[in-house]
Amino acid sequence: MPVPSRPRRLLTAALPAIAAVALTACSASYPNSIFHRNTEFNRDVSYLFDILIWLGTFVFIFVEAILLYAIFRYRRRSENDRPEHVHGNTTLEILWTAIPALILVFIAVPTVRTIFKTQAKAKADALQVEVIGHQWWWEFRYPQYKITTANELYLPVGRTVNFTLRTQDVLHSFWIPQLGGKRDLIANHANYLWFTPDSVGELALNGFCAEYCGASHANMRFRAFTVTPAQFDQWAAHQASPAVFGAVAPAGAAGAAGGAAPATAAPAPGQPQAPGAASGDSTRGPASSTAQQAQVAASAAGQSGPGSTVAAPNRPQVASATNRPDGQNVATTPGGATVQQAGYVAFPREKMAAHTIPNTPMPRTLGYKDALVGNAERGRVLLSTGQGGCVGCHMINGNPVMMGVIGPNLTHIGSRTTIGGGLYPNDTRHLARWIKNSRAMKPGVIMPTLGKGEFDPVTKATIPMGLTDEQIADIVAYLQALK
Repeated sequence: MPVPSRPRRLLTAALPAIAAVALTACSASYPNSIFHRNTEFNRDVSYLFDILIWLGTFVFIFVEAILLYAIFRYRRRSENDRPEHVHGNTTLEILWTAIPALILVFIAVPTVRTIFKTQAKAKADALQVEVIGHQWWWEFRYPQYKITTANELYLPVGRTVNFTLRTQDVLHSFWIPQLGGKRDLIANHANYLWFTPDSVGELALNGFCAEYCGASHANMRFRAFTVTPAQFDQWAAHQASPAVFGAVAPAGAAGAAGGAAPATAAPAPGQPQAPGAASGDSTRGPASSTAQQAQVAASAAGQSGPGSTVAAPNRPQVASATNRPDGQNVATTPGGATVQQAGYVAFPREKMAAHTIPNTPMPRTLGYKDALVGNAERGRVLLSTGQGGCVGCHMINGNPVMMGVIGPNLTHIGSRTTIGGGLYPNDTRHLARWIKNSRAMKPGVIMPTLGKGEFDPVTKATIPMGLTDEQIADIVAYLQALK
């Protein structure tokens, strides 16, 4: 019976698409594959996988061969053929019981050995990292170095890393495919995972949540960076230091400087001025009260320390810096605070592979005046006086007003490569829109909508009183100064 022409045409058109999908599945350059053997964990799992795949292939071929032989050998050849009646074969029954049992032994022994090896305790001198899963971002704590960061994990090459896995809310799963296998984060229970990135150089790697955890499960990502031990030590020293811009001044620095604290710094020529910045408008806050400004300057002196001026709107001033033999730079802010700047602050963005750089599209309806140039000092004052709405949720080490622990730690956010739980690149364009309406950029996010006149997709209401684009530009400039 001939095949109808229409289904035949559809089948002919579908064949190239099927072939393309099949060829794509054969690609050997998939970057997030687990078959990279960069750690002993991946090597052990790969070895076990090889055993299973080869034994499984052998069993499949053997069984299919016997099946095909039986089909052709004992097929009915005429209407008069009648099958031979048999009542069992002891030899065959023993063989088809013994052979699978033997195969299971070859599978069970290496499987149990791998389980015991990967579940054993890590070395006593391992780097300890506490991983805390949140909806929908990652918190990383290094208790040996007393540092906390978010969504970016730095690991020294050649040193065993022991992860303590906990969740703040629902079930998550921690997974860096190129380094080591995923393990769940369970409420009221700590799981552990360890591996040594000993066969990998300086790389940027993708990390994921591998367990469905809600509306933005697919958006819960992070970056892992493998660096040399020297680079890791410098990075850790820098992370432990307070933010250079607005760092805490030594006791008595405010009084020693003399003079009253200045009003909010004026913008550079041609720079948009936020409402009330120099007019004394009470809605702007800091510019309306010299006493209030002095109090903020005394408690969080940095670029806004007594007697300081703003030389450039987006660049924190550093009065002096001296090099030390250990590779650290000791920087002194105009407010008198001394902070350490590590020689290795962050993984170079130019070394990041394309697949580690997020390209998530932004909502087309979310507008922002991209031509604005923010003033970092005004942004610091906005956050320090609580007007930015960030005081209750975020921490900035060196800014005593910013002590929140609900959201990600922002101490050195300017040096991070991504924002929004690894969803967007950390640049002015994306950071400004994230502050303006994060809920429009990432479904279900807890961070409230802060932009004036923005529609909040969670509360289904328009924000009547919020941050203007000019104020957001100032906050962005301040955050980007926190290298």
